[in-house]
Amino acid sequence: MDTAVVWFRDDLRVTDNPTLADAVAAADRVVPVYTFDPRRRGDGEYGPAKHAPHRTRFRREAVLALRGALRERGGDLLVREGRPADVVPSVASEVSADAVFAATKAAPEELAAESAVRRALGAGVDVERRWTHTLYHPEDLPTPPADMDDTFTPWRKAVEAATEVRAPVPAPESVPVPDGLAAGEVPTLPELGVEAPTDDDRAVLRFEGGEPAGMARVESYVWEGDHLREYRETRNGLLGADYSSKLSPWLAAGCLSPRWVHREVERYEAERVANEDTYWLVFELMWRDFFQFQFRKHGAAFFAPGGIRDADAGWRRDREAFRRWAAGETGVPFVDANIRELNRTGYMSNRGRQNVASFLADALRIDWRWGAAYFESRLVDYDVASNWGNWAYQAGVGNDSRDRFFDVCSQAEYYDDDAEYVKTWLPELEGLPPEYAHRPWRLSEGEQADYGVGLGVDYPEPMLDVEARYEELA
Repeated sequence: MDTAVVWFRDDLRVTDNPTLADAVAAADRVVPVYTFDPRRRGDGEYGPAKHAPHRTRFRREAVLALRGALRERGGDLLVREGRPADVVPSVASEVSADAVFAATKAAPEELAAESAVRRALGAGVDVERRWTHTLYHPEDLPTPPADMDDTFTPWRKAVEAATEVRAPVPAPESVPVPDGLAAGEVPTLPELGVEAPTDDDRAVLRFEGGEPAGMARVESYVWEGDHLREYRETRNGLLGADYSSKLSPWLAAGCLSPRWVHREVERYEAERVANEDTYWLVFELMWRDFFQFQFRKHGAAFFAPGGIRDADAGWRRDREAFRRWAAGETGVPFVDANIRELNRTGYMSNRGRQNVASFLADALRIDWRWGAAYFESRLVDYDVASNWGNWAYQAGVGNDSRDRFFDVCSQAEYYDDDAEYVKTWLPELEGLPPEYAHRPWRLSEGEQADYGVGLGVDYPEPMLDVEARYEELA
C-alpha cells in the first residue's frame, strides 16, 4: 500500500511493536500519530480524575521518548489533541491513507474508541488491529480466551504445557514519514490539566516514562544489580528500589514488551542462574496475561458491583469513609502509610495494594469500584485489566475469589516488623515502638503523653474498631 497511519495507544515503543513493524513492512509511507484525549482530564464515573499528576507525567514522557525514537529512524510522531474518532480519521484523510494500524485492548472504553474510529473512517480505509501487550498471543493459546478457565492455576499450567512465547519483533531500521506534515507540540503538564508533581525522596523510584528508561531499569535491576536471582524472596518488600523489578509502569504504557522482558529473563538464566526466583518474574507476567484474557472473555462485567460472579455484596457508599481512606487518614497506620505513598509518588507495593484494597472492601465494605477508580487515577502503572481484575479478586467478585481477607494489622507486623515503612510515611509516629506504631489505639493516655503522640491530634483516631472487625471476619 502507499500510506498507512499508525495510531499509537498503549504501545509506546519501537522494539517488539508488531503494529509499527507491520505498517512499515506493508506501506511505502507511514504516519505515526498519538492523540491526547481531553476526556481523560475530567473526573471519572466514581469521582477521581482519570489521570492524576504522576500518571500524566509518565505518559507525557513516554510520548516524548517515542517521538525521539521515531526521529532517530528518520520518522516522526504526529501529536494532536482531541478525541481519537476526530483526530485519526482527520490525519488519515490528510495523507490519503489506505489503512490505519492500531493496537487493541479488550476493555470497554478501549474497544469503544476503536469502534468510533472505525465508523468515522468509513469503508475506504482498512483498520489493521494488532494484539501487542501480552506475553502470549491469543492465537497461540491452547484454549481461546472465550473458553478459558476462570481460575489462574489450571489456565497457567495448560498454557505453559502447550504454548511457546513468540520471539520479539525487531525495531524497524527506518520509518518513512511523508514530507510536509506538522508534527505538533507535546502538551505541557498544565495544558494537560495537572501541575507538575513534586518528587519525594522517600519514593522507591523516580519513574521516567519511555522505552529507553524502561530498558535502563531492566539493565539496572537485572544485570547491574543482579537482583533477579532473589526476586521471589524480596518481592514483598516495602522500601527501596530493588525489592521488586518495578517494570509495571513501562509494561502498562507499552514502553516495554512482555516478550522482550521474557527474552531478557531467558538470557539471564542462560548467562547467570536459573531458579525459582527467575521463573517468578515470568509467573507474574502470566498473571498479567490472565487478566488481559479474562477481560477479553468477560468484558464490562468486571465493572459491575458484583463483578464477573454477579455477587450481591451490598456495598456501602459512604463518601466520608472513602475520603478518609483516600487521604490516608483511617487511623490504621499500615493502610495510611501505603495510601500516602501512593498519593505522593504514584506507586505502591503489591503487598500494600492487597492490604488497602482489602481494608476498603472487607473491613469497611465500601464499593470496591471506588477504590479501583482511585487507583486508576493515581497509579503510574495503571493497566485496566490488572487493576480492575485484581480489585475484583480482592473484593470477592472476580477470579479465584474465595472468602478471604487481609488482616492489615497482622500483615503490617509480619512485613514491616520494625515499623520502618510505617514511620517513613507517617513521621508523626516516629517515636513509637513498633507494636504501637502498628496499633496506636492501644496507647493509654499516659503513654500518648510520654511518646508525644496524641490520638485525634497528631494522628487520627481509627475510624472503626479494626481488631474487632477482623474477629468478625475470621
